[in-house]
Amino acid sequence: MDAHGRSFPERLAIEEVLRWMRGAFLNDHHGFGHAPDDCFQRACDILRTQAESALAHCALRGGGTLDRPAALARTREVLAELARARPAIASLIASDVQAAFDRDPAAHCPDEIPICYPGVRALVAHRIAHVLWQLGLPVIPRLMGEIAHAETGIDLHPGATIGEGFFIDHGTGVVIGETTVIGRQCTIYQGVTLGALRFPTDDAGRAVKGQRRHPTLEDGVTVYANATILGGTTVIGAGSTIAGGVFVTESVPPGSVVHAAKLDVQVKQRRSAP
Repeated sequence: MDAHGRSFPERLAIEEVLRWMRGAFLNDHHGFGHAPDDCFQRACDILRTQAESALAHCALRGGGTLDRPAALARTREVLAELARARPAIASLIASDVQAAFDRDPAAHCPDEIPICYPGVRALVAHRIAHVLWQLGLPVIPRLMGEIAHAETGIDLHPGATIGEGFFIDHGTGVVIGETTVIGRQCTIYQGVTLGALRFPTDDAGRAVKGQRRHPTLEDGVTVYANATILGGTTVIGAGSTIAGGVFVTESVPPGSVVHAAKLDVQVKQRRSAP
C-alpha cells in the first residue's frame, strides 16, 4: 500500500510469481524440487492478491471508487484465463528452448538451456506477461517485463507479439517495443533494437497512446548484433537476414540480405620492439 492506504502490486511478490512460473514451465529447473502443477498453483496464489491490488489501484487512479468485490471477481476471471492459456504458453516456451538448443553450436545439453540462457529466462516472463497484457491486467505485465530486464539485460515489452521458436542469442542490450510483431522461428542477437522511428504527440506534447510504431519481422528472419530496425510500417520479409550494425527504417522483401557498405580495413605492421 502507498502512504494513503491504497493498494499497489509489490515487486518482490511478482519476482516470486516469476520464480514459480519458471518452475512450472521449465521442467522444474527453477521449481526447487516441486512438481510443475504445484509451481503453477503457488504462482497463481501469489498473483491473485497482486492482481486484485493492481485492479483496485487502477480504478482509483481512474477516478473511480475502490470496489474490492469487483476487483476480486475480475481477478478470478484473469486467473481462469491464464490457466486455460497454460498449455499454449508451455508449447511456446518449449519451442523457445528447442530453438536455443538447435541454433547455438555452443549448446551441448538441452538441460542447460533453461538455466544458462538469459533469452529463455526473459521469454518465460514475456510469454506469461503477454497473456496478462492481452487480458487487460494493469501494471503487472510491465513489472514482469522490467524484472526480466533487470535480470537479463533484455527489454521485452509485454505488448510485443512473438511467434514460436524465438531465439535471443546472448541477449544483452536487446530492446523490443510494445507494438512489435515477430513471426515464427526468428533469431536475434545482442544489442538489437526493434523500436519506434517516430510517434505523434498531442497539443500538450504528450505521446499519443496505442498507435502502431514498431516493426514486423516475418517468419525465419535473423537479425545480427547491434542492428537497429525502426518504424511501425517497416516489415522485414520472411527468411531475410539483417547484418550486424545496420540501421533499417524501410521494408525489405522476403529473402533479402541487408548489410552496410564494406569498410576499408587497413592492417599495418607494428614497429619492431627496441
